[in-house]
Amino acid sequence: MHPSNRPRRLRRPRSSVLALLTVGGLLVAACGGDDDADSDSITDIELEELDLDDLTPTIGSGLSKPAVEVPAEIPSELVITDLEDGTGRAASDGDTVYVNYVGVRSEDGQEFDDNYDSPVPFSVTLGQGGVIQGWETGLMGATAGMRRQLDIPADLAYGDSGAGDVIQPGDALSFVVDVRAVVPAVDASDAPDGLDLETTAGLDEVEIVTVRPGSGPAIAGGETAVVHIELYRGSDLEPLLSTWEFGSPELIPVIEGATLTGLVNGFTGMVVDEVRIVSIPAEQAWGELGNDMLGVGPDEDIVLVAELIAVL
Repeated sequence: MHPSNRPRRLRRPRSSVLALLTVGGLLVAACGGDDDADSDSITDIELEELDLDDLTPTIGSGLSKPAVEVPAEIPSELVITDLEDGTGRAASDGDTVYVNYVGVRSEDGQEFDDNYDSPVPFSVTLGQGGVIQGWETGLMGATAGMRRQLDIPADLAYGDSGAGDVIQPGDALSFVVDVRAVVPAVDASDAPDGLDLETTAGLDEVEIVTVRPGSGPAIAGGETAVVHIELYRGSDLEPLLSTWEFGSPELIPVIEGATLTGLVNGFTGMVVDEVRIVSIPAEQAWGELGNDMLGVGPDEDIVLVAELIAVL
């Protein structure tokens, strides 16, 4: 699949976050990822309640790739057809929509891309100009669990430029899109506040403290967690990164050998809407090498504050 065939037009910022949290600091390759490229209580906590009805995550990977029925006539305007209904929050400007998709030329049904074999879905933050206009408009109002067909005229796709080897100048495109989750934007002020974090050094195993219980599906292992995280250096609780500051969560494969062992152990069993503190020993993080890009020294424990948004 040629990267230029994908509906993305611009690179997503902060593409290094997942890379920094995976084994060896290497990004897990994913079709539909960036181009060119988942107890005790704490008191005195201030948390904004999360409305699960606004998130409505869907569960499970391994969806079967659908066939795309091309339109009887080449579209001259965007045609949106809901093949299966979804539930929950309707996607709007600023939301991040996680999808699997397959795309073909409307003229003859020749496929140019799909991401159904990818370990993580494709993410689109609406209103940022990161995808072709047919997607920006066509994903508005989509809900989790929905299967939607987008028949897109050339002027809302790649116009007179074309893309890759298959999409020719002037081509209209047809996509079938499975919406996995719709997640509203957040900012730094939405991050959990007033948490009683403790420094740590020389941990032998992952330690988990549940800050807020969840009420949705749990991570069993092997799925992808849609999760907000704050990362701290264990020795002095120096904050190192926060996805709340980026405005959207990160997708972390909860798969041994792909993601840091401490994340797999720390996220397994986590329930949607749960907030937990995860203290990770150095040997389950970056060990004796540390992580210079994040400011984690050799043999340094790390501490995470994590909020699970969805399981894919």
